[in-house]
Amino acid sequence: MATAQLDGTALHYELDGPEDAPVIAFSHSLFFDSDMFIHQVEGLADRFRILRYDHRGQGRSAAAGAQEELDMDVLTDDLSALLVELGIDRAHIAGNSMGGFIALRMAARHPEQTLSAIVMGSSAEEEYKLAEFEPLVEHLKEHGTGEVIDTLMYIMFGDETLAEDASTERGAERDRWRASMLALPPSIGMAAHGVIHRQPVLAELGSSDVPILVLAGETDHAYEQRLSENIASTAPRATWEVIVGTGHSVALERPGPVNEAITRWADALAAESLA
Repeated sequence: MATAQLDGTALHYELDGPEDAPVIAFSHSLFFDSDMFIHQVEGLADRFRILRYDHRGQGRSAAAGAQEELDMDVLTDDLSALLVELGIDRAHIAGNSMGGFIALRMAARHPEQTLSAIVMGSSAEEEYKLAEFEPLVEHLKEHGTGEVIDTLMYIMFGDETLAEDASTERGAERDRWRASMLALPPSIGMAAHGVIHRQPVLAELGSSDVPILVLAGETDHAYEQRLSENIASTAPRATWEVIVGTGHSVALERPGPVNEAITRWADALAAESLA
């Protein structure tokens, strides 16, 4: 565990894997923290350098002093600065949901730092469920997560995960994150506000030459598969696929297929660069 002191904030981060290996930087979902990628560490750190970090205003990173600090563009600048601070010239940027918003912005605005973007359960567009999500966000700001935890679980997990028996490993992990979400303070509403009031980045991706892998959850209750397809049809070097048996938290719910997809993707890009 370590903390990077950046301009205006301090970010908790962890590094695993060989120091000379290609870097994959993982950016987490709203309501989670960098622990959501523990299975990526377990499955990928033998051949990749894995960077995980907590966004400002979440997890073990510094709190945000004002709402505007939690804008997706600010959080993207945080990741860019973190890579510089850690001496990482270029990395694959992988993000789930909110982390995907950041990965796409890195591809569009910081291509010199971005080997590729790996986007899971995310969108490049403005929030199309704004009318549905805004009352929920306002409730979070005032009251926290307690009264709306079932709604949050439905948004963040797919049908298969929600139906899993608590005695199984997958069910126990789901319940662990439920408890974690219940413990979140009302300030999580500020982070949620930044998520749903983000600006679109889809048009910018049309001129990005950064390779983009888009992974969609089969039963994602937050972002429909068409949003992943829209990224792939707009960005010149993008491709997309559906991960079966998973919902919005793609990397967490089905880590095996996700790790395999990431490995195939990185290997193909490495081979392409040598050709």
